[in-house]
Amino acid sequence: MRSFLAGACCAGLLFSSPLFARDYRYSDAHLHYVDFFQESEGFNNLLAAMDAANVEHVMLSGIPVAKQWSENEPKRPRYYAGDDGSAYWFSATDVLIAKAFEQVPAEQRHRFHPFLSGFNPNDKNADAHIRRMLELYPGVWQGLGEVFTRHDTLTALIHGEAPRANSEAMNRVYDLAEEYDLPVMVHSNITSWRERNPLYLQEIEEPLRNHPGVRIIWAHAGTSMEIHRHQDRLEFLLPTLRRMLTAYPNLYIDMSWTLREPYLLNAEGEPDPEWVQLVEDFPRRFMLGSDVVGRFDNLGKYMSGFDPFLDALSEEVAQAVALDNFLAVLPAAREQGAE
Repeated sequence: MRSFLAGACCAGLLFSSPLFARDYRYSDAHLHYVDFFQESEGFNNLLAAMDAANVEHVMLSGIPVAKQWSENEPKRPRYYAGDDGSAYWFSATDVLIAKAFEQVPAEQRHRFHPFLSGFNPNDKNADAHIRRMLELYPGVWQGLGEVFTRHDTLTALIHGEAPRANSEAMNRVYDLAEEYDLPVMVHSNITSWRERNPLYLQEIEEPLRNHPGVRIIWAHAGTSMEIHRHQDRLEFLLPTLRRMLTAYPNLYIDMSWTLREPYLLNAEGEPDPEWVQLVEDFPRRFMLGSDVVGRFDNLGKYMSGFDPFLDALSEEVAQAVALDNFLAVLPAAREQGAE
């Protein structure tokens, strides 16, 4: 099997040579219009970055928390992990996204797909907030997320209990998502920094099992930069994903940056043949994301960074992963009969 996978990978690399170079058009399935201070470079910079990077569509989301500039910190932090100051749930991020979407010229709106995110996953009022926003801005929202549940050091900075993807509050959110036919992107770490087993897997697996009518996009497949700082590749990740993709047809994987390395590509930038085979086996279930936060100058770098992996896929699957799969989970696409 390994020799077969290696051969398939080599075949993909052959067709990525200059003679057979592919030009990709992308959908960015994971983009934050604002950063952790709810600030943004603005719509014009985003649109320019998209055009320069051949990004045709973006998921347009806020950040559900705001980082506090603590009274005890003399310098404003630049990121949520910049100091020990707390973060707090910030529902107004959804208003910022709705207002940004209003700036988009009518002929460009089909390229932007707003997602609601400004709610606490442990608050059983969350679904009420979502319903209000759906009513205040009818026809705008195409999904929910990125929902922050277990999320590295950010979890410890937010007041209250650790948010879980399988909380009672989130069960109410999934019910509402099914009612409105909205996909839900969830950030839920698969494990802690030190445990070399899928410690928190049940928190994402329970909603997949209990809400089969909801399309759940698992951000980074449960990986994170902080997990990778403390331990190398999670060897259990690939077999776990294969089992889950087989068991749950409502599971989709966002392959944004912490999944690209060290899983899709090795240290030399070469595609991993086992991951190539996984995507080939589930060709409609993977999508790409940049995970940029309020700044868009690196959008092209992040998206084109997937090209070596895409080149190792068959051409049809590569196009699906690069562009089509994200669009296919959106409610409008499903109404038009997209698979």
